[in-house]
Amino acid sequence: MQTGTDLIATYFPGLSETQLAQFAGLEELYADWNSKINVISRKDMEQFYVHHVLHSLGIAKVMEFQPGTKVLDIGTGGGFPGIPLAILFPDTHFHLVDSIGKKITVVKDVVKQLKLANVEAQQARAEELVRKYDFVISRAVTRMANFYPWVKNKIRKEDFNEFQNGILYLKGGDVDEEMDELDKSYVVYHLEDYFKEEFFETKKVVYLPWEDKR
Repeated sequence: MQTGTDLIATYFPGLSETQLAQFAGLEELYADWNSKINVISRKDMEQFYVHHVLHSLGIAKVMEFQPGTKVLDIGTGGGFPGIPLAILFPDTHFHLVDSIGKKITVVKDVVKQLKLANVEAQQARAEELVRKYDFVISRAVTRMANFYPWVKNKIRKEDFNEFQNGILYLKGGDVDEEMDELDKSYVVYHLEDYFKEEFFETKKVVYLPWEDKR
């Protein structure tokens, strides 16, 4: 039977022993926390590696962060998509933010247990942050028309990754209708092009460059 780590390794070959061990440790850590507070729905825990870990790593199929990249994960909840991406990109710095304290408690513990030196977790609202980042990531915490004003001033102008700095947003359902509210240039990547599991048939990564070049 294929384990969660086997699944990740299928789509991301060449992982180090450390990375494989970190991915393997995720399920037990979240199962333990889930028994104390509801971090992930019980139904989703049965499909933990597909619904949470692999889904988070969908961003990595679109964008390979260069060493030294600074990434802000807004509304990270229990640490998604930030923690799986931080395992995959150990030389990228991830700042994971959520307004709910108990969720950040979970994130901090998972980060500590996995010895992830490239992750900072903070209880805060997006509007309160003053630092600038190369990319902002999130897993559909709200409609983009609400999300964009929170983050538009938090993205650095100087680019050094393959893509222009901007937003990478994990989203399901009808993206175009929602994006039309914003009237900004964007690109949609369909995760079913990268992952064969049925779960990904409606899942997408929406990329918004930091400024509209039209």
